[in-house]
Amino acid sequence: MKGLVLALVLTLVEPVFHTGKTYLYGYQGFILHGLPGRSLPMAGVRLTCKLEISRVSRSDHLLQIRSPKLEEFNGYWPTDPFTPSSRVTETISACFSQAFKFEYTEGRVGSIYAPEDCPILCTNLVRGILNMMQITIKKTQNVYELQEAGIEGICQTRYVIRDDIKNSRATISKSKDLMDCQEKAVKNTGMAYIRPCPTCPLKVRNIKGTVMFTYKMKYDDSGALMVSVTSEQVYQFSPFNEPNGAAAMEARQELSLVNIIKTPISAPKTQLQNQGSLRYQFSGELLQMPSPLIRIKNPDLQLTETLRQLGRYKEEATKEASAKFLQLVQLFRIVTMDQIESLWVQFAREPLHRPWFLSGICAAGATDTFRFLKQKIHDEKLNIWEAAAALPLAFHFVTPNKHTLEVASTFLTCPQIQKAPMLRIFVYLGYGSMVNKYCAQSSFCPNELLQPLHDLATEAASKGNAKDMALALKAIGNAGQPASIKRIMKFLPTFSPAAASLPSRIHADAVLALRKIARKDPAKVREICLQVFMDNKLAPNVRMVACIVLFETKPSLPTVTAIASSLLLEPSLQVASFTYSHMKALAVGRIPQLYNLSAACNIAIKLVSPRLDRLSYRYSKVIHVGGYSFQYQAGAIWRAYLMNGPSAVFPSDIITKVRGYYANTATDIVEVALRSQSLLQLIRKQSIPFAEYDTYRTLKELGQTLPGWKELPPEETLVSAYVKVLGQEIAFADIDKDDIQQTMMSLTGSSNWQLVLKKLLEVFQRGISARWTLPVVVAELQHTVPTVVGVPLEFNLCGAALAQAVADVDMQISPPLPDNFRPSQLLEANMEIHADIKPKARFHAMAMMGVNTQYFQSGLEFHAEFSANTTLKFDARINMKEKNLKIETLPCRQEVELAAVRSEAHAVSRNMEEVDFEKKSQLLPKGDRPFKPSERPSRPGSWKESHVPSEISKGYQEGSEEAHHHSVGGRFYAHSSCRKFESLGCSTCFSLKSRNSAFLRSSYLHKFVGDLEAKIVLKPVQTDADIDKIELEIQAGSKAASKIIDAASSGAKEEVETSPFEDIQAKLKKILGFENVFKAANRTHRRKKRVHRTGQPPVTDLWAEPSANPFSSSSSSATAASAHGKGPGNKHGRDGTRRSGKRSSSTVSSASSKISSSSSEDHSGDWDCSGDTECSNQKANLPIYRFWFKPADAQDPGREVLNCSISFPSSSASDEGIFSAMTQPKFLGDSKPPILAAVLRAIHRNQQQTGLQLVLYTDTQPTGTRIQVLVSSITGSSRWKVCADASVINSHKVSGSLKWGKDCQDYQIAAQIATGQFAAYPATQMKLQWPKVPSVVRTTARWFYSFLPGAAYALGYSQRQQRGPSHQATLVMALTSPRTCDVVLKLPELTIYDRAIRLPLPFPSSPGTPISTPPPPDRNVFLQATLSIIENLRGSCSVFQNAITTFNGVEFNYSMPANCYHVLVQDCSPELKFLVMMKRLEESADLTAINVRLASHEVEMYVSNGLIQLKINGVQASTDVPYTSNSDASMLISSEKDGLSLKAPDYGIDKLYYDRHRLEIQVAFWMAGKTCGICGKYDAEKEREYQMPSGYLAKDAVSFGQSWIISEDPCAGACKLQRRFVRTEKPVAFEKAAAKCFSVEPVLRCADGCAATKAAPVSVGFHCVPADSAANLEGQARLDQKPEDVVSTVSAHTACSCEQQPCPA
Repeated sequence: MKGLVLALVLTLVEPVFHTGKTYLYGYQGFILHGLPGRSLPMAGVRLTCKLEISRVSRSDHLLQIRSPKLEEFNGYWPTDPFTPSSRVTETISACFSQAFKFEYTEGRVGSIYAPEDCPILCTNLVRGILNMMQITIKKTQNVYELQEAGIEGICQTRYVIRDDIKNSRATISKSKDLMDCQEKAVKNTGMAYIRPCPTCPLKVRNIKGTVMFTYKMKYDDSGALMVSVTSEQVYQFSPFNEPNGAAAMEARQELSLVNIIKTPISAPKTQLQNQGSLRYQFSGELLQMPSPLIRIKNPDLQLTETLRQLGRYKEEATKEASAKFLQLVQLFRIVTMDQIESLWVQFAREPLHRPWFLSGICAAGATDTFRFLKQKIHDEKLNIWEAAAALPLAFHFVTPNKHTLEVASTFLTCPQIQKAPMLRIFVYLGYGSMVNKYCAQSSFCPNELLQPLHDLATEAASKGNAKDMALALKAIGNAGQPASIKRIMKFLPTFSPAAASLPSRIHADAVLALRKIARKDPAKVREICLQVFMDNKLAPNVRMVACIVLFETKPSLPTVTAIASSLLLEPSLQVASFTYSHMKALAVGRIPQLYNLSAACNIAIKLVSPRLDRLSYRYSKVIHVGGYSFQYQAGAIWRAYLMNGPSAVFPSDIITKVRGYYANTATDIVEVALRSQSLLQLIRKQSIPFAEYDTYRTLKELGQTLPGWKELPPEETLVSAYVKVLGQEIAFADIDKDDIQQTMMSLTGSSNWQLVLKKLLEVFQRGISARWTLPVVVAELQHTVPTVVGVPLEFNLCGAALAQAVADVDMQISPPLPDNFRPSQLLEANMEIHADIKPKARFHAMAMMGVNTQYFQSGLEFHAEFSANTTLKFDARINMKEKNLKIETLPCRQEVELAAVRSEAHAVSRNMEEVDFEKKSQLLPKGDRPFKPSERPSRPGSWKESHVPSEISKGYQEGSEEAHHHSVGGRFYAHSSCRKFESLGCSTCFSLKSRNSAFLRSSYLHKFVGDLEAKIVLKPVQTDADIDKIELEIQAGSKAASKIIDAASSGAKEEVETSPFEDIQAKLKKILGFENVFKAANRTHRRKKRVHRTGQPPVTDLWAEPSANPFSSSSSSATAASAHGKGPGNKHGRDGTRRSGKRSSSTVSSASSKISSSSSEDHSGDWDCSGDTECSNQKANLPIYRFWFKPADAQDPGREVLNCSISFPSSSASDEGIFSAMTQPKFLGDSKPPILAAVLRAIHRNQQQTGLQLVLYTDTQPTGTRIQVLVSSITGSSRWKVCADASVINSHKVSGSLKWGKDCQDYQIAAQIATGQFAAYPATQMKLQWPKVPSVVRTTARWFYSFLPGAAYALGYSQRQQRGPSHQATLVMALTSPRTCDVVLKLPELTIYDRAIRLPLPFPSSPGTPISTPPPPDRNVFLQATLSIIENLRGSCSVFQNAITTFNGVEFNYSMPANCYHVLVQDCSPELKFLVMMKRLEESADLTAINVRLASHEVEMYVSNGLIQLKINGVQASTDVPYTSNSDASMLISSEKDGLSLKAPDYGIDKLYYDRHRLEIQVAFWMAGKTCGICGKYDAEKEREYQMPSGYLAKDAVSFGQSWIISEDPCAGACKLQRRFVRTEKPVAFEKAAAKCFSVEPVLRCADGCAATKAAPVSVGFHCVPADSAANLEGQARLDQKPEDVVSTVSAHTACSCEQQPCPA
């Protein structure tokens, strides 16, 4: 027993190294990168060496590394060998030449000491070795978990100890989850704008890692000896979150005891420096791109050579140029300020090198490059456009640290930047972004960094400079630090009363500045935004912006519920509508990060009134489109915030953003906002002196008689916009009239836009020649973690874009522009334009997973590039007077690659020994030969030429060539197709080649990591004669026909204008060759009738090749319908159908899927019944796809039809109607001349012409409109043609067809759109038929059709296998409510349907009209839909007897007191343009009189002797003769129907109509929010409609109407009513004490000496004081500013008797 206890004590101790002994170990560590499996190549490195460890004191130990050897691996593991890397080995051997010291106590490694000049790579390799010795043994447990420090940081570690007591040995297993670390060693670069989700579960992350150690220990009396240690580490990266699609890094270490000797290790010769603990130390160097290694020898010389090489890419955006540019950026990161200055002197004056130099400086992001840029701007060495392009890029890419922030602060005070507003904006916004990135690295942000922004805000507020206030707030918003909250609150009236005088856009900017702060302090921002949102005194757009920020703080359910509850009492419908739609958008979201918020919104919206869901387009909305894939952990959303204001009919503020989600991170990709104010004012006539007219003075005087009335404050025309990229605002602009004029003055020296246009034209006449090159590093992201070996594992993404353009443009105008130039003179001028433009673009992206150091690189690399290249060289002649345009260009001379996408993936190995030689292995199975970009896979018989009739072999289209190649197992795929245009001497080819390893594992990763090349190439085609030029001529107007005839006669002299019309049309028809077309149409029509008699079995295959007759499918359907009694009016057929569908309760569904053998469409499942009772009992249980669509033009108005039982002829018979209208043999050219002709021709050197000609005909009749477009070949030998025909058949149906081929008979597609009814609701049907289409269309449609069922299932749609017509698709959309619709999509073999689909916006409908009411047959539904939207937005007010409808659509009853003028509507803007007053005549309650004030006109319309009378300025005028004013603003008065109409659009009155009893007023859109009176403010705020002149909200309609009565002198005028403040007549107890109360608004009372004969009760608010108070408020002029204590009902006088009125004689 004593021996067992002793053995346990000996076992459970930590390993020790004894003094005086040296322990010799063999070490091997290697890393491999690749995809799972052994069939794909891998890359890696291996380090082997011998270790000597000796103990020199109690805790200090020495480590000597001998014989290090670094080897590279690139090939197939494990068959291929490692390759020695002698140069890197020498470098490592040099830093391992001296011994390292480390502290080691009780199995734990302490501080590590290394030579001072030892590279950090070598120190980390030592950490990797010592990490194997880190062990924590608990003497009382053999299975336990703890937090243990290691090279990767402090991570959760699990131990399992197995003792072999008999042999005095133990095996210890240690494992770590590298994703569960408290202080993980990780370095992220370029990810400051990517927000992680801290609450998301760890299991769904796309990077996972673990490591396991196995220790074998031997024990004796002296302690424990570490015999061997092995470690295995695995990191997996799954970019698409696929279990079987992950790239892996495997690291292994082996440490084994070789010998123990007594020879001590030599003491270090130099002083060792403390390098810290076992935790991995990242290099302090700048970012190393995953580009080829650069051996730094002479940076000056290397930069010079690189710049010279880049200068050679004058017009070539190649892959080599992108690689050289990245190399340039790398070199700029290591040079000094002096070296950069010397290079600038050398290249600054060379235009080919200067753009590369400046772009490299911006992308380098080093302190010296940043300082150099600032110096050059200060010295004015850069022009304003170069500085504007450089500053945003430089601030974006610069590495934020103390040094670069000091340089950035000097930008803010640079005089050259201060005097350039655009540069000043870029600098302040960029500085804010730098502060944000710097403070993101630590929890504390120094206040001195924010001080420049706070100072700008304080100074701007003190000076009242709105533009500087906006700039300061936006820069503070970019910084996003909680320390700025107090500064922001000073700009919000809710917290600072002084801010109430600031513009509302400043308030909105202040709220938006809180968005990024919410990510650090959401609780504080939520509290602020909630108070702003609840503040009813603020402008609606400010409160809506607060709503946006409030929900971005992710409020909890109680907060969301409180917001929803507040909407029930919200006075502003704009705010209520916006908040409700925002909550609905959030409720339907499926983003994991927003799950709690979505659930809260889904609950809260049930508390809100559903009326908010039915508001029209006039109200603010949030539109949300997005999706998320839980399988791939990726998604995206697009939101548009449409905010409307009281003075705008259309959204005045629009914010749209795109946000991406990936692997539990979120990124705001782009956000664009546009804010407009009073833009509609620009469409009205300007410079009208309204203030000089009598109406202006009259309204000023009138305002004094209306208690509390004030005109609206002036609105400044303003356009504001900003752009955010990755959540950072990079640019914004506030533009008003002054800014536009200043810009025009600075550019052209004139503020007159006509002179500006003239100067621009003169610039073009002198010619423009420009060379433009812009290389940009688009992104540079790096995520680095340590490996157990001691080298970094890097996940790197880098992208570079290169845009180049060369342009030479000049223009000649004849006759020359005169000095008094007017733009209208261009309509009489001839212009010649010569242009040669060559734009090119290339984007190159690189992704790497592997080891990336300055000595060697090893890992997996993925390269993808996109290139676009085109040339626009043409001569254009424009004759505006003759309506002629002619464009000439050169033909295709050589092969040009228009666009290409290429990608490739390799396992790469690079080292500093062989910089110019890298080892690369494509990630393909062994034996697969990668294709070269230039090779074209082919095999005998692989090329096939599509069948083309011989008649058009030399016409427009020779045909297409296609090649397909598939390898065994799907490893290789190639497709190539060319479309020849022999007439134009060119062909377009598309080729696709791919090779991947997806056959090994079915994953997206294996599909991507291969080779892919897709490109579009333009090639020349050999023709009989060389083409000299290609010409396009377009002629409009009366000379269109002559151009076609001239083209056909090849320029022969012929006077066609003198020929009779019939001769011209006949000649034109013969030239176009359409005689055969319409003859063929007639023959087809006759054949179609014969088919009806014979019948033909339907084609049931969806994309099968139909018969030669393009109408066989429709014809057979019609025949079958006729045979089975389904034609129109066949009652027995309908009854039979109904009976077959109702044999039993179980056969209804089976009948719907039963396929009739004699009809191409089965209606056995479609519902039809003859009785209303039967339908009403069963229609609720029927699926939506069982109903029929009934066209509006087929409705029978004489019979009431229940729409579920629509009796409609079979679809087959009606399908023929699509073609019957389109294929009717009517050529519009027989009766109409063409309105447009276009000729595209190639002119050969032998003067032969080939090409195409297009003719456009239109025919407009009262019953409909028809358009024909005919395309044919110029050469008469070709019968290939295109015929397009579109018709508006009636007000409910539009149809069209497209036919092409030989005489337009080979292929055909037809479509029809019709309105009608579907399942008792108004509906629209869209029908598409394709009797015969080319094979490529069938192939594409078949491919699309294969995805349709899955897509429908994913979107939640129901589907049913139901066979219909084989070449027809029908979509029916039925409007079941203003916000929902039913959808049925019928395809040949599938029916997709769904009910109650939510519409993004409500569909406007006429008030009071039920949805199910069918439209009248004679109403144009298409026009009515457009007019309905406009009418819902237009402001219209009407008064008929006592019924009044305001501009906002509020209806109420109000009986006007007789003889008293009421302000019906007036202009309340500062312009005071018009006034409309109305009074009821005393002799009849139905008769009214109106008085209109416009400019210097006073218009009176009244009734006398039963006739309408008109007075203008007191003079009687005739009502039969229209009256027109001759002032600056037009006015027209004319008779209309039974009354008079007045139109004064320049004043804002579109129309005023008066007919004795009724008055209707329509005001212009730009008057929204600027009116007042009984008709309201036209601001869509229906809840605040009863606004009195003082702004006080009346309690009822009577108080509201009476408040707008115009008081008169009771002795001089007919109105005897006066306004007075009254005291309540009832005893009131206020606050439990007797009180006397006075009204806060005046009440109508009869004048002194008059007695009330009529009165009406009104509700009035009262202000109360104690009854014993000495204060007497009666008689005071203004009580509306007193608080309202109680509401009581009093009597308001409405009629008076004035027999004893005291009036002066």
